[in-house]
Order: sequence, then C-alpha cells, then structure tokens
Amino acid sequence: MFMTNQNNAKRSRVFFEASARFVVLGAGVLVMGGLFGVALFLVLQGWPAITATSGLPRNAANLWELAAPLAFGSVWAATIALILAIPVALSCALALTEYLPKQLSTTLGAVIDVLAAIPSVVYGLWGIMVLAPMLAGPYGWMGQNLGWIPLFAGEPSATGRTILTAGLVLAVMIMPIMTAISREVFAQAPKELREASIALGATKWEMIRMVVLPYGRSGMISGAMLALGRALGETMAVAMVLSAVPGLISFELLTSSNPNTVAAFIAQNFPEAHGLEVSALIALGLALFVITFVVNGIARKISNQPSDDAKPGLLARVKNAFVATGVRA
Repeated sequence: MFMTNQNNAKRSRVFFEASARFVVLGAGVLVMGGLFGVALFLVLQGWPAITATSGLPRNAANLWELAAPLAFGSVWAATIALILAIPVALSCALALTEYLPKQLSTTLGAVIDVLAAIPSVVYGLWGIMVLAPMLAGPYGWMGQNLGWIPLFAGEPSATGRTILTAGLVLAVMIMPIMTAISREVFAQAPKELREASIALGATKWEMIRMVVLPYGRSGMISGAMLALGRALGETMAVAMVLSAVPGLISFELLTSSNPNTVAAFIAQNFPEAHGLEVSALIALGLALFVITFVVNGIARKISNQPSDDAKPGLLARVKNAFVATGVRA
C-alpha cells in the first residue's frame, strides 16, 4: 500500500512537471511566433512601398526620402526626452532608496509608478493645453537672449508647440520607467559593501558614488534604453503637442516648424491613406519596429553583463579610491 501511494505521488509529480514544461515552452513559442508574425506582416505589406518610386505620401521619390526626416524627428525628440529625464529619474531613485524615510519612500514610489499608467492621450492634453501655453513666454525670452546658440535660433513659437515641448512631455512619460528600474537596482546594492565603505570613513555621498552607482551602472543604462524605446514609439502625445512640417530636418528647438516623428506621422495619415500610401505607412512601421527591436536588444545585452559587485576586488578598489581622495580607514 505504501509503495502504491509512493508511485502515485511520483507519477503526479512527473505529470505536473511535464505539464508545467509544456505550458512554459508553449508560451515562449507563442510569443516568438507572434513576434515573427508581426515582422513578416510588416515586410510583406510594406514591400511594395520599399521598392516603389512614385505614389508615396508627400510625393516622395522613394521611401528613404519619406522615412529619413521622420526617423530624424523620432530620434531627436527621444534624445531630448532622455537628456531631460535621466538626471531627474536618477535623482528620484537615489532619494527614494538612500535619503528618504522608508514609509515616505514607499508612498512616493507608488505615486511615481502611477505616472507610468496614465494614458498618453492625457499627457498630450496636458502638453497642448497647459504646458505649451505656459512655455510660450519663456521660449520668447530664450529666443531673444540665447538666439545666438544654433539650438535656440529662429523665430520662437507663439503657441509653445515645439519639439522641445514634445521632448518635455516625453521626458515626463519615460521618467517613471527609469526611476522604477534604477530604484530597484540601487536597492539591491550589497549591504556589506555599504557598511564597509561607511566603516572606511566614507560619507553618505561617497558611499553612493563608490558603491551604489557602480553597482547599478548596467541597470541605469538598461532603464535608459528601455525608456528610449518608449519615447521612440510614442504616438498620441507627440501628435497632439507637436507642430510639424513634413520632410523637415532641423535641430532648432523653439520654432513652430518642427520635424515630425514616425509614429505620429502614421497616426495622422493612416485614416486617409489608400493603396500604396497604406503600404508606405506599414513600411514606416517596419522601420520603427526595427529601431525599437535594436534598442531593446542593446538593453538586454547590457543588463546581462555582470554587475560590479560580482567582480573580484571591488571592496579593495573602493578602499583605494577612498585612500586616494584622502579618506583613511
């Protein structure tokens, strides 16, 4: 009787093990199949526009002439957003993990996480109705006093609907992603290294600079890359805020003539597109798909690199750095 029960239990474990393996592998195959299906659809549907020399939107001679200014606008807006968001996001993450009391840190962390759940159309409404009018005055001052700088050259927009405003909206949208990832990575910095650096005579900031930041380097970079992917693919907020000129490539931040982005251009033109124009918009989607895929691949590669705490001699390097700056153990 005992042997029978033992055999039944063993068969049950084998059955559940096989079932779990089947479900997990099936889910992985389903995800990869879906990704491959999307890529195949974009290639097949966009191929007529890739090889076309006429009939494209905006009377473009070829797809490259149409896609290049849009790709520039996407990268330029996302770069502005990253430049604005990275210092704020990292500062918030450090404040939440190193300086604020635990209860307050938990509350503020939840509030920041809520920002990531706000729909992009809400950010777009905020940008066009609140942020853009509020920035029109400062843009005029910047154009008058800083116009000698190429980025601030040109006639400032009277409405505030510029590429800089779009970058600010994108920065607010991607900041919660970077903050959440950086916060989790900073919190995982080994306690023994924190305590060892303090025991060596380091101040709070020296401990952060010598231990926390090196440990979280790969996480910070991965968070920035993932946020870049979100900014590159953002549609509604940019389409609502940005006053775009078709085919324009310009680095000027304050003028009312701004380059458009790939995602916003697709959203604005798809309802009225037909024939080869639809194929061209799908081909633009393929270009955005490739860019986003590359960005996420780079983020995965960086995140898989070993952290500094796994490298031998980190504590010794921390001590040497403290000694070199005049801190004695």
